[in-house]
Amino acid sequence: MVAFLARGLPRGVYVLQAGLLLNAFGNGAANPFLLLYLHDVRDIPLAVAGLASGVAACSALAASLVSGTLADRIGARFTIMAGLALSATGFALYPLVREGWQAVGLAVLLGSGTGTWLTGQSSLLARLVDSPQRPLAFAQQRVAANVGLGLGGAVGGLIVTTSSPQTFSVLFLLNAATFLAYGAFLTRVPEPPPAVAAAVSGSYRAALRNGPFVRLLGVNYAFVAGAVALLVGVFPVYAKGEAGVSEDAIGVLFLINSLLIIGLQVRVARRQAGRRRMSALARMGVLFASSWLLVLAAGLAGGQGAALLALLAAIALFSWAECLYDAVQGPIVADLAPEGLVGRYMALNGFSWQLGFITGPPIAAAVLGAAPDAVWPLAAAVCLLGSAGALRLERRLPEAAATTPLSVPA
Repeated sequence: MVAFLARGLPRGVYVLQAGLLLNAFGNGAANPFLLLYLHDVRDIPLAVAGLASGVAACSALAASLVSGTLADRIGARFTIMAGLALSATGFALYPLVREGWQAVGLAVLLGSGTGTWLTGQSSLLARLVDSPQRPLAFAQQRVAANVGLGLGGAVGGLIVTTSSPQTFSVLFLLNAATFLAYGAFLTRVPEPPPAVAAAVSGSYRAALRNGPFVRLLGVNYAFVAGAVALLVGVFPVYAKGEAGVSEDAIGVLFLINSLLIIGLQVRVARRQAGRRRMSALARMGVLFASSWLLVLAAGLAGGQGAALLALLAAIALFSWAECLYDAVQGPIVADLAPEGLVGRYMALNGFSWQLGFITGPPIAAAVLGAAPDAVWPLAAAVCLLGSAGALRLERRLPEAAATTPLSVPA
């Protein structure tokens, strides 16, 4: 990973993201196996297990708004630690689950923890660096998360087996430990003192009166619901059922996605310096749309070799688009936020992200069940609408936020 570090950032950023990498390893190992554990090990019906996932997402949605206020008033670092404590407790209790209601109850705890520490993490990162350094800092955060999630997923698959419930307990307790370890890293991260007067006088109402920011949230929702949220949930089903590729090949495609992001993210962020942000988001939408049309072509190809080539091209374009997203979205939200409202702005950005994950996959899955080949043109159309919205938004943005600042040495 050393080759992909963004040099010249404050030391606190590297410490923060070292803890994030470790925690992402635990999440990557445990999270993919939650549904399998509930259904295959504890014999909880799939409908109830799915309900637990939905409850976790809704809890994260609500917690993100609460944590935005906390981050502004009492500090982002403390907010992260509170969320980490909730998540660690939830995973430590997961081996005790025997009934569906217990899974739903822990989903509230896990979702609340996730929404809290994710919002605090973005707020703290935004406050650790100045505007010119934010694209690199957020890009490096994405790299750290992908490295941890990828390694964790590989290790988790080697540990668990449904014939031995104890292996799942090991995985969940390991993840709980990584949350605590992340908290230990946070104690070494200096946090700038919050602007108390601004934090107390500010509110979500003030953030929602910022017209350009609200429009940016709408653009963000379109891209998340129409692209990002569909990659994990809907794309594998279509690739297997309609394009005819194997599960192993789908796994390789996701591995390529992670490797491309790790290799390209910091480079894309550096190339974005001095360029118009909304133009970058518009290009991103076109890349997402092109990716989905290639997925459709894979389903219509009629041969596994041709389908796999089309999917490889689709994943390459999708990965490029994801790199543009992380180079632009987080930094521009932080730059639009007035002093004392960074936490709330980040929380609302996270809200639009979570809302896209809650609404996008169910709608796409319903379309997939009724007319499999219709889902990708519709998703592409949503992405292009996002691109058009980004271009319309550009003239409304303050000039200081419309362009990615040129990077400066630390």
